[in-house]
Amino acid sequence: MEKTRTEHSARNTLAAVISRMTAILMGFAVRVIFTHMLSAAYVGVCGLFSNIITVMALPELEIVAAVPYALYEPVARGDIKKQKSLMMLYRRFYHVVSGAILILGLLLIPFLEFICGNPEIEHLTLIYMMFLMNSAISYLWIYKRTLIDAHQMISVGVWYQTIFLVIQDVVQIVVLYFTRNFLLFLSISLVCTLARNIAISYKADRMYPYLKERDIEPLPKEERRGISSNIRALMLHKTGNVLVNNTDTLLLSVLTGLTSVGSYYNYYLVIGSMRQVLNQILQGITASVGNLGVGADRKEIRKIFQDAFFIGQWIFGFSAICIYEFINPFMEASFGKQYVFPMSVVFVLCLKFYITGMRQAVMVFRDALGLFRPDRYKVVLETILNLGVSVVLALRLGTSGVFIGTLVSMLFTSVWIEPFILYRYLEVPLRKYFGRYLIYAGITGMTALAVHRLCLEWGFLGKCIFCLVGINLLWLLCYGRTREFKEIYRRGYGILRRKMERA
Repeated sequence: MEKTRTEHSARNTLAAVISRMTAILMGFAVRVIFTHMLSAAYVGVCGLFSNIITVMALPELEIVAAVPYALYEPVARGDIKKQKSLMMLYRRFYHVVSGAILILGLLLIPFLEFICGNPEIEHLTLIYMMFLMNSAISYLWIYKRTLIDAHQMISVGVWYQTIFLVIQDVVQIVVLYFTRNFLLFLSISLVCTLARNIAISYKADRMYPYLKERDIEPLPKEERRGISSNIRALMLHKTGNVLVNNTDTLLLSVLTGLTSVGSYYNYYLVIGSMRQVLNQILQGITASVGNLGVGADRKEIRKIFQDAFFIGQWIFGFSAICIYEFINPFMEASFGKQYVFPMSVVFVLCLKFYITGMRQAVMVFRDALGLFRPDRYKVVLETILNLGVSVVLALRLGTSGVFIGTLVSMLFTSVWIEPFILYRYLEVPLRKYFGRYLIYAGITGMTALAVHRLCLEWGFLGKCIFCLVGINLLWLLCYGRTREFKEIYRRGYGILRRKMERA
């Protein structure tokens, strides 16, 4: 029996969530060992180089997502000839990306000591080169995973990624514990990245044997031009997102020093990992939305978006409240009091986490529907605002000023421009989006205030009860009669019933 879009989405989402949860647990274990086995300077440099490479590797966040979008229609129609042509184009894109990352990364080497603040760390350039090579080789052979994802089989690539991640983290923990050799630690990551890509490529060849065929016709010039146009537009989007979200570490390093970078990197491990898990819940439906967009009318797409937006606000709102209440005790117990931020900084980080999460449903539908071009210059304004406001506020407020600057730039650009483009496509007034947004945000804000006051009067067990149980019960009372809640419940119950019938 052929699976429905809902079943594909549920399977992909479950695999993605399990994968990210595994990554969080293993990454946390590695991070704790890393923090206690190596000096704070290594902790800071590791966080700094990770973000530098992310900025260099702008395509890493799916700059070439325009090609997966282009694959949805030929996959839905079973057009193998078109799929082969697109995959050949995609391979070229990824090879160009890999070379560009390597060249850009090499150009930065003369400035490393300035960026790092002249740290007393041996083999600084070699360490940076290993980070750079790991990013560059991550693009070799991995392009074939795109075809797997376009067939709504995202879970296949996710499981391969998880397996190699666990192997990598286990071996790195052993190496750190027994040798404390940072270079060997980084070498393991290089080997596992390469092995993962080769394994996924081999799996794709087995699933789709036509990938190995040589009779591939180039795409028509007009179609290549359209895809290239989408890629340029999406490149601007992803470039801006990376610059806005990852230059915080660079600013902290230059303006406040590596100690703040080390603390932020620990917080980013938790908050960033949580965001990635929750993003996967919505990104698991991307291929299904793309498939839906091939033939469905906009009324149906609008309903599915409203359901996704509802899920997003619930999971990100709940998580933001829990992070605020628990993260500082967790940081102190795990890494030491010297790595703990003041609650004012934590509040800004949680607010940024929530607002970014509220955008996720819009971004998933934008990418799946190919709406890359209309707001492509938005990122220029957002990047300029972020850098300017962050520098000014950091000089006055310190660490919190860097994060407030990022938040301000987001509120004045992405928060309203992205839904404007999507709602214009869906032929719905933008006020309906912000009407829902304000209701969701208002309920979340009042819930956060009430939970925080209760948590101040109770111990750890009381916090757990109020956060894990109280929030969800309260929101069940608020949203239980809405169309979105009823539709999500109906779909979830239908999936479980079909699973039981097949069993």
